[in-house]
Amino acid sequence: MAKKNNTKPKSIEETLWQSCDKLRGSVEPSEYKHVVLSLIFLKFASDKFEERRKELVEDGKEKYVEMRDFYNMENVFFLEEISRWSFIIKNAKQNDIALKIDTALHTIEKENTALKGALPDNYFSRLGLDRTKLASLIDTINKINTLDNGGQDLVGRVYEYFLKKFAIKEGKGKGEFYTPKTIVNLIAELIEPYKGIIYDPACGAGGMFVQSVKFIESHSGNKQEVSIYGQEYTNTTYKLAKMNLAIRGISANLGEKAADTFGNDQHKDLKADFIMANPPFNQKDWRGENELLDDPRWRGYNVPPKSNANYGWILNMVSKLSENGVAGFILANGALSGGGEEYKIRRKLIENNLVEAIIIIPRDTFYTTDISVTLWIINKNKKIRTAEINGKQKNYRDREKKVLFIDLRRWGSEYEKKFVELTVEDITKVAENYHNWQQTDYKTTYKNVPEFCYSATFKELKENNFSLVPSKYIEFIDKDSEIDFDTEMQRIQKDFKTLLQEEKDSQVQLIHAFKILGYEL
Repeated sequence: MAKKNNTKPKSIEETLWQSCDKLRGSVEPSEYKHVVLSLIFLKFASDKFEERRKELVEDGKEKYVEMRDFYNMENVFFLEEISRWSFIIKNAKQNDIALKIDTALHTIEKENTALKGALPDNYFSRLGLDRTKLASLIDTINKINTLDNGGQDLVGRVYEYFLKKFAIKEGKGKGEFYTPKTIVNLIAELIEPYKGIIYDPACGAGGMFVQSVKFIESHSGNKQEVSIYGQEYTNTTYKLAKMNLAIRGISANLGEKAADTFGNDQHKDLKADFIMANPPFNQKDWRGENELLDDPRWRGYNVPPKSNANYGWILNMVSKLSENGVAGFILANGALSGGGEEYKIRRKLIENNLVEAIIIIPRDTFYTTDISVTLWIINKNKKIRTAEINGKQKNYRDREKKVLFIDLRRWGSEYEKKFVELTVEDITKVAENYHNWQQTDYKTTYKNVPEFCYSATFKELKENNFSLVPSKYIEFIDKDSEIDFDTEMQRIQKDFKTLLQEEKDSQVQLIHAFKILGYEL
């Protein structure tokens, strides 16, 4: 009897990634991603252009096929002949193909104001990618048919998949342009950004916005009822975000250019209904010694310390929230405790009834760090909030300065052998628990669960010196409450690495001894 083949078929995203990655050669992933993602965008824009051109011809409007307005009215980018994918394919084997691609991208941006600042500038020519590999890469990208098998969603999935894979390739200390999708989904399910203004002060490649729109669509909402604002510091990442949103057909205001949110806030007067963010962790020297001391964003609070930007990001977001605004953002665990100015700010946030929930995320969830991090929920109006969910009104209760703590360090599913991601079931359970706690009749829908969640009163928060470390509140069975789990785990990991190194050194010494005795190994 023939043996069953239980191998899971590869997705088009995975197949394309493997083909493109083989062609990378010695080019660094941080550089190569701009080459691949720009070509994906170019293919997408050209496919949409050709589709619209064909419609005009079939409608008897052939004389209008070179008129820009007939494309813009359908939200399609108009492309000059030198910017069309057919032209790139025709010249793919030419020695000057890199220059032709740069010219194509420059021309598209110049002719379409919505793409201002979005596309790489002379990138292909400067990078000097091997011509043969570039030609093969173009042939690979040519296999993506954005008009079939999901159309716009397909190329969006490919773009998103590639962003994730490049973030993994770049690894720790890099890859900050991408937040794991499951974390973004968790934030969306918790703060429920159905309608209003959505803001991300450190938007990376725009993943928060993409998943927000997906959340709206999956819950039968209308994406036309949201306005999106963001800011990104790194110029190349700013371009990735604009391409990502253009592919998805998402309109957004990311500012006139890439800029530092603290030093050059491009949305000074913004009041957002929802904020979703994953700002840089523990950012040092984010302001000068005597800079931003009187910034209106800290009004009513102490000035965040120059040595760490965590509380600068928090207060920036608090200042941007509308009267009933809600924010969900990721920070390193160090922001949960500590003294000095951070303690004073944290205490004031709690006293002002702004901190709603603190959720510890599993370790190894992020590609940039292996430490456990925290999801904060800040709610500008915890007293009463009404939302229409799937056509039904939901009234949220007065939480009286209570804070919900949730610990997910033991949750998630392993993938790619070294990372952890929250499953759909995990996210659903956490969101349900959080929303049950928010209800007016929460005593019948929510209960504290050991090693999972705890609703702390203001009195308990005060008794713990306004610490937001979940282990000080959540009940742990057979666990010494004085031990900081993360610190202890880091110590164990360090000891384990030391043991491995000692074993490796011993093996080297043993091999050396055998060679001295004349043995060949």
